[in-house]
Amino acid sequence: MEFLVKILPWTQIILSIILIASILLQQTGAGVGGAMGGSDDSIHYTRRGTEKVLFYLTIITATLFACSALVMLYISR
Repeated sequence: MEFLVKILPWTQIILSIILIASILLQQTGAGVGGAMGGSDDSIHYTRRGTEKVLFYLTIITATLFACSALVMLYISR
């Protein structure tokens, strides 16, 4: 248990850096104009190649980060 208390904060820091980087590297389908009520000219397309890998990496990293936060919450009681 003591090992988890020592390693979990470092794991969360690494996961948060990976999560931030993977979110920032993704391309958005809609620009700022679409968010502010402008016309929605974006066309739905299928993710391929690196974009698909980055998308799944973001989902996996976010899930791992949430799980590590729950474990840390449980341990700190």
